[in-house]
Amino acid sequence: MNGEDFISGKLILIDKEKKWSSFDVVNKIRNAIKKKFSIKKIKVGHAGTLDPLATGLLILCTGKMTKNIDNLSILRKRYLGTITLGATTPSYDCETDINNTYPTSHITEKLIKSNINNYIGVISQKPPIYSAIKKDGKRLYMYARAGEKIEINSRKIEIFDFKIVKINMPNIDFEISCSKGTYIRSIANDFGKNLNSGAYLSNLKRTEIGDFKIINASKVDEFIDKYLN
Repeated sequence: MNGEDFISGKLILIDKEKKWSSFDVVNKIRNAIKKKFSIKKIKVGHAGTLDPLATGLLILCTGKMTKNIDNLSILRKRYLGTITLGATTPSYDCETDINNTYPTSHITEKLIKSNINNYIGVISQKPPIYSAIKKDGKRLYMYARAGEKIEINSRKIEIFDFKIVKINMPNIDFEISCSKGTYIRSIANDFGKNLNSGAYLSNLKRTEIGDFKIINASKVDEFIDKYLN
């Protein structure tokens, strides 16, 4: 690949590592392209963000391919993850510390599996306050970090498939396929509430976006070593 290829437009599948933000990935790939081919300016964007603590498939588009980002971002997503029962965190995942604990002795495998039915189809979901959604021109996580309370509107999302892979209390491994805009962290938080307990998302990996699969993706450094060094 040469500089013109990236300017004309490339679609890049990246296997994002934990603690990288989606912007970190975009920025590193963009800078590597500019340095390798002595390009002053090139567009690079991603088609659907991943939280820093989540790993897995991230689609990057370069150059003229960035025009397709909106079409790619609406594709259904598939994830593997772990819900931990018996506690909650303000961010609904491991970004923040546990703020409350709850009993789990009443929770059976049958109860867990029957709870799945609450999430299949079109449902209303309230996004976490620790998210990048804007309200009144300000990102929600900014309100959260400032300790400000704010009303968050629910929105419609769709869950196409939700399966329990393994139960090893207090952890539940799952696989889920969902629409754009779904917060798996909110699924985890609601899952605990519906079990008369608490829960948070302790692990998440995106494995598919539409027909694009994680098996065909490269780590950031692997991609740079192969094409941009």
